[in-house]
Amino acid sequence: MELIEPHGGSLKNLYLDGEAAEAEKVKAQRLRSWDLTERQMCDIELLLNGGFSPLEGFMGKADYESVLQQMRLVDGTLWPMPVTLDVSEAFAAETSAGEEIALRSPEGRLIATMAVSDIWTPDKSREAELVFGADDRAHPAVAYLHHRAGNVYLGGRLRGVEAPIHYDFRNLRKTPEETRRFFQERGWSRVVAFQTRNPMHRAHVELTFRAAKEVKANLMIHPVVGMTKPGDIDHYSRVRCYEHVIKNYPRQTTTLSLLPLAMRMGGPREAVWHAIIRKNFGCTHFIVGRDHAGPGANSQGEDFYGPYDAQELVRKYQDELGIEMIPFRMMVYVEDRAEYVPIDEVKEGESVLKISGTEFRRRLQQGLEIPDWFSYPEVVAELRKTHPPRHKQGFVVFFTGLSGSGKSTIANALMVKLLEMGGRRVTLLDGDLVRKHLSSELTFSKEHRDLNIRRIGFVAAEIAKNGGAAICAPIAPYAATRREVREMVEPVGGFIEVHVATPLEVCEQRDVKGLYAKARAGLIKEFTGISDPYEEPENPELCIDTRECTPEEAAQQVILKLESLGFIR
Repeated sequence: MELIEPHGGSLKNLYLDGEAAEAEKVKAQRLRSWDLTERQMCDIELLLNGGFSPLEGFMGKADYESVLQQMRLVDGTLWPMPVTLDVSEAFAAETSAGEEIALRSPEGRLIATMAVSDIWTPDKSREAELVFGADDRAHPAVAYLHHRAGNVYLGGRLRGVEAPIHYDFRNLRKTPEETRRFFQERGWSRVVAFQTRNPMHRAHVELTFRAAKEVKANLMIHPVVGMTKPGDIDHYSRVRCYEHVIKNYPRQTTTLSLLPLAMRMGGPREAVWHAIIRKNFGCTHFIVGRDHAGPGANSQGEDFYGPYDAQELVRKYQDELGIEMIPFRMMVYVEDRAEYVPIDEVKEGESVLKISGTEFRRRLQQGLEIPDWFSYPEVVAELRKTHPPRHKQGFVVFFTGLSGSGKSTIANALMVKLLEMGGRRVTLLDGDLVRKHLSSELTFSKEHRDLNIRRIGFVAAEIAKNGGAAICAPIAPYAATRREVREMVEPVGGFIEVHVATPLEVCEQRDVKGLYAKARAGLIKEFTGISDPYEEPENPELCIDTRECTPEEAAQQVILKLESLGFIR
């Protein structure tokens, strides 16, 4: 049904009522099912509860094309980001336009049914260029598009049956309808939304408080707790920090609510998207930051987007959006005044203190002091609980290289050295051992080799998460799969990629098993380095050529790297 509420325009609610929902559950038992991915779970929640109004389902091809080229739906409505249901080729091959399918959570709960209207295979490189500005895998959304998203898109209207279940911070998870009702009950006719995917410190509090005061509005801190940039601080730690921070605002004028959005880090387009979403949640004003939703540097080391591109695009569409932008003003701490002020209000000769985000993370990683003028002691203490100094964190040393390059030998030597030093549990995940105990049913096809590496990455991440050291020594020939492993590990510990760069001819000379000879004779298919490529790492933490050192010397190089990064001392 469609709700009409003040301060946000028309709101789409795609959930069926009680009896209709029960009937849909019965019908869904006969339908083919698609298990939603983590990103799709975020998308479908905001589709069903109206956060993505006016969308009524995953986009069809015509809307998708129009959004790519014009940032508008076919009917002319401003909408900057494609929201599509990506599926595998195998699932798509068994699906027909006009068919209904059941969309389920990873645990099998029925979330919605969808009447499939469109099935198409997108040009992902074109999508990356048009939406994100470049087909560059350094952009997390582009990497996701090429390496994790399904190759076929489905579009169609949704019929919501049950909202995704969240067991965490349930009192803070408000739908658009609930936030609108909250504002209305309190007489909040003007509300400023603040978007964040990072912990908040004193400068953020001063910035948001001033922004709300300037436009005589109330304030909603609205952090993203869906998918953010790989490597970001987990949302559990962040929300505990927000709960501390919110106590520093006036209780009657500020609220905290969580947004289950899967960010794309799409810079200017994403900023417009965020503004539309906040309007749907009933807000009248929206703070747009410097390099809003920017993913950082591209493959050439340059920022994907200019620092004020997002503000300029939102300003361009501000009247049409129906929500007023408040541009982010950089706040700095003036030591002489003992307070934060906008940087353009600093007087000549005044002493300014600053700590960059990079410097803050360095201090956190090394257990160094973080001054009270920068952050709140409660916030720092909370972050130290889940992000201890590096010498107390778990880590993964991930060796990659050709068969016979010396990975396993160095890995064994490194394991012994780390055990000799003590202080951490150490686990060796050697390629042959994993094949024997964890992946014995897998073949050596590309699909199964990738699956084997993902299994290694999953186990290694669990070890690191619990403070241990995991040493991995597979061939891992494909860059995309190695990147997936890095993304599994980095949120919970250190990831040190070591390229054992022994040349192919040397590996063949060392081949005691005769595998290279069999591969050249055609007896072994898809053999890395002979009939299947090895994609060399572009930016490994360490590169070792075993022609130039003994295994013990190579292991010592890794120890020195770990020491320089702060993981051992």
